[in-house]
Amino acid sequence: MLQLNENYSNGNNIAVLSTLIHDTDTMSSIEIAELTGKQHAHIMRDIRNLLSQGVTASNFGLSEYKDSTGRKLPCYNLTKKGCLILASGYDAKLREKIIDRWEELEEAKQTGGFQIPQSYSEALMLAAKQAEQIEQANRTINRLQPKADFADKAFETADKVDIGQTAKILNLGYGRNTLFQKLKEKGIFFANRNEPKQQYVNAGYFELKEQFITRNNHPGFIVVKTLVTQKGLAFINKILGGNPSDGKLARSL
Repeated sequence: MLQLNENYSNGNNIAVLSTLIHDTDTMSSIEIAELTGKQHAHIMRDIRNLLSQGVTASNFGLSEYKDSTGRKLPCYNLTKKGCLILASGYDAKLREKIIDRWEELEEAKQTGGFQIPQSYSEALMLAAKQAEQIEQANRTINRLQPKADFADKAFETADKVDIGQTAKILNLGYGRNTLFQKLKEKGIFFANRNEPKQQYVNAGYFELKEQFITRNNHPGFIVVKTLVTQKGLAFINKILGGNPSDGKLARSL
């Protein structure tokens, strides 16, 4: 059973957290699970244990969400006080992640998600940086744009494949983990997770799909899977110099 840490409840981090969260704000148990790296089922268990100890139930609003298969599953929406109570029972690193997230939410609420420059020179630097990032992304997409007819010719199908299958189809000479790393190094994927940046999704190279993972005798969980489109296969082949084993694919590049 989750026990509250009385020593920490009087510490600076709790005081900081209490000033960051308004009574009208909530954080879902799903988001807390993602932030802390804990399974959602474990977060739900911890909340139920707290409720069994007599904490105020109104701070833990029972709700539901749909998983990737369309099933309705329970979750909780935590108020300011609920987050304080739950966070005080976790170790310092997990508490810090929850606090950091609330800081981001609070800053986004105050600034509309935009970091306000503190001086004219900072404003100029920020504008120049954003313009360069947009220009660089556009240059990359334009330079590496596959042939317009590839999507129609490659396999004559709309099938999508995962990263491991992509490495095999393009005969890159290495597997999924190395391909993930190379896509991160190229700036196509985020450096800290195996997902493409939004401009490459918008370009039609990748799709993101939620997948519910079932396990025997253990709670299931949701993961986000990256899929490569036929257009994306040509894109990756272009930038990484693949040697497709499929004849039709090779002729289309």
